[in-house]
Amino acid sequence: MEHWTVDDYKNFTNGNRRSSKYRANKVSIDGHTFDSQKEADYYCELKLRLQGNEINGFCLQPTFILAPKLKYKADFIVFHKDNSTEVIDVKGFKTKEYIAKKKVFEDKFNLKITEIE
Repeated sequence: MEHWTVDDYKNFTNGNRRSSKYRANKVSIDGHTFDSQKEADYYCELKLRLQGNEINGFCLQPTFILAPKLKYKADFIVFHKDNSTEVIDVKGFKTKEYIAKKKVFEDKFNLKITEIE
């Protein structure tokens, strides 16, 4: 029977971390967990734009009801100074499900989703 030290085990588990389905690593900032570094970076950019008085505000992960039992969760909604709103989705990879929901969302709400790639 082989015995491992705590350091041996940590080295073993760190080397064999399972990557996410789309190879994005979750990132936590200000108590919020983001699905990717790219999404976390965009959050930081929005915070700076808010501090610089460039936007009125923003909301994290707003959920829209597309149909009974069908929801679309965007990454952000941004409230601009001209009183317009912008729905933002930070994308590394577009799934078939996302593409379908995007079309339904844009048709139903007559709004375009801004994709940050």
